[in-house]
Amino acid sequence: MNDSSAPVLHTRDERGVNWLTLNRPAAFNTLSEEMLAALQAALDAVAADPGARLVVLAAEGKAFCAGHNLKEMRAQPELAYYQKLFAQCTRMMLTIQALPVPVLARVQGVATAAGCQLVAQCDLAVASSEATFGVNGIDVGLFCATPSVPLVRNIPAKQAMEMLLTGAFISAEEARLRGLVNRVVAPEALDAEIEQMLQAILAKPREAIAMGKALFYQQRETGIAAAYQLAGQTMACNMVHPVAQEGVQAFIDKRKPQWPVL
Repeated sequence: MNDSSAPVLHTRDERGVNWLTLNRPAAFNTLSEEMLAALQAALDAVAADPGARLVVLAAEGKAFCAGHNLKEMRAQPELAYYQKLFAQCTRMMLTIQALPVPVLARVQGVATAAGCQLVAQCDLAVASSEATFGVNGIDVGLFCATPSVPLVRNIPAKQAMEMLLTGAFISAEEARLRGLVNRVVAPEALDAEIEQMLQAILAKPREAIAMGKALFYQQRETGIAAAYQLAGQTMACNMVHPVAQEGVQAFIDKRKPQWPVL
């Protein structure tokens, strides 16, 4: 549904499975301030619901999520604004990890920049064979600092760095081989594959899953919040830099960037 008056996020609860569906297909489901707020509210509601068992993050349209809304960002070229925006995004990403229930990404299309970050932050991911993944902020002069935090916690460092430095996209199958997603299936089999995974998890006790998820991340690393704080500050400073301002404006203008000589 493309109507801008429609909710940015569709929510439904089936069997304790909370489906959160990004609903701005015409805007490639970018993480606008409104979308981030809607996701935060929905995730907070799940956290407070003792009957919740799972979260599925899905999206309408051809794109899963194309990252931050560059037009919205370019309209307010101030460091304080970018710091606040990336802090808002970081809070939402950390909430995914802190939830006592698993969060599964249903990736039907392109996931780029903060959209790829969203996939990497989820506990599980099932992708259509038509999905692609990239952290291509560097194409507009903006290194994907915050997306790098969960990305490097999913895939090997050199493979992550190559994606971050070149902006190159990888296929769904390559994402599976690198560890970014769990399974890849034909588009028409996506929901059936997800249902199979949901049934396997729903058959297990909620309490054990909650304890296990908390332990999994606690024992793996203790510094993700600090990493996000550093990355958010880095990304905010990068965004006010002339190269990113020009790159984003060129993206909006649908032209090649003319990098400033500094």
